[in-house]
Amino acid sequence: MLAPAPKPWIMDIAPYVPGRSTTDDGRKVAKLSSNENPLGTSAEAREAFRSAADSLDRYPDASGAVVREAIAAKYGLDPMRVIYGNGSDEILHLAAGAFAGPGDEVIFVRYGFAVYEIAARRVGAVPVVAPDKDYATDVDAILAAVTERTRVVYIANPNNPTGTYAPREEIARLHAGLPGNVLLVLDHAYAEYLDDGADDGGLELAKFAPNVLVTRTFSKIYGLAAERIGWGYASAEIVTAMHRIRLPFNMTIAGQRAAVAALHDEAFVAHSKAHNAKWRAWFAEQVASLGNAGIRAVPSKANFLLVLFEGRLTAEQAYKGLMDTGYATRWLPGQQLPHGLRISIGTDEQMLGMTAALRRLVEQAG
Repeated sequence: MLAPAPKPWIMDIAPYVPGRSTTDDGRKVAKLSSNENPLGTSAEAREAFRSAADSLDRYPDASGAVVREAIAAKYGLDPMRVIYGNGSDEILHLAAGAFAGPGDEVIFVRYGFAVYEIAARRVGAVPVVAPDKDYATDVDAILAAVTERTRVVYIANPNNPTGTYAPREEIARLHAGLPGNVLLVLDHAYAEYLDDGADDGGLELAKFAPNVLVTRTFSKIYGLAAERIGWGYASAEIVTAMHRIRLPFNMTIAGQRAAVAALHDEAFVAHSKAHNAKWRAWFAEQVASLGNAGIRAVPSKANFLLVLFEGRLTAEQAYKGLMDTGYATRWLPGQQLPHGLRISIGTDEQMLGMTAALRRLVEQAG
């Protein structure tokens, strides 16, 4: 019997696997697997969210005007060149959907964000993986991978899941080396966690370069992961093309109000950033002290550490052991990292408890 057949490239997609928050038997554990804000959401954003309770029968503003204007005012941008999405994931998909297709090539780095490959394969494009440099972005490797079929290059900066960071001069060198018809997508999901004064120059490039798209999200430091609010900035031509395939009404009324309030609550953002910097540095020191056991952390600029297990204790054993103890982390065999756990920065109590549990697992492994 005949039946509808999906395009062959669709069946080549490995579905995205989210971080876990429960054990196999359904027990709730501390979730250090999805890079969420351990401090929650600002009180101002929660109050703005609640204010939309009487508008559930109405469609949201499809133009996202209040969000676009708030973003533009904060960063000195043209609001008409701000595109918005159901999380920055939608915008990453829009980039591939508008500028790549069957036979085209899409480049991303080894150990890059899993959505890049999904976005490429979804439109029938060929994913091209550029080698890394000790888990970090290698600009020379990316440029060497460019061919006449290259249409999009994705770079997360800081990178997920490694936490590594390419400085401004490297991003400028990458952009300068790309052909003008290749779209450079700079994924800044973790940019708010960078040290003061650190900036890869992406937004400035997007203001003037016709082939640069920068994406941001409200899911991380702003604590609005549940509402799926993302945005991007690029030339009017790029944004216009992406709008043609953007989902209509892709930001809820409550989400839009919460996003604007969160953007204005700078004290909460500063508190979240300081908390992250403190515990990221502390946890990195704790992992370094386990170096004799064959465990090390990749230097991170994000709100997580990628911890590598290269000794007697394997990443799988650590993942299961921490889960049994009450801590969900992210084991990444599907991203060619069977020897690594990505561990989000949690609350004070979670960081102390998880680290103590990790030490016990190391001791038990001998």
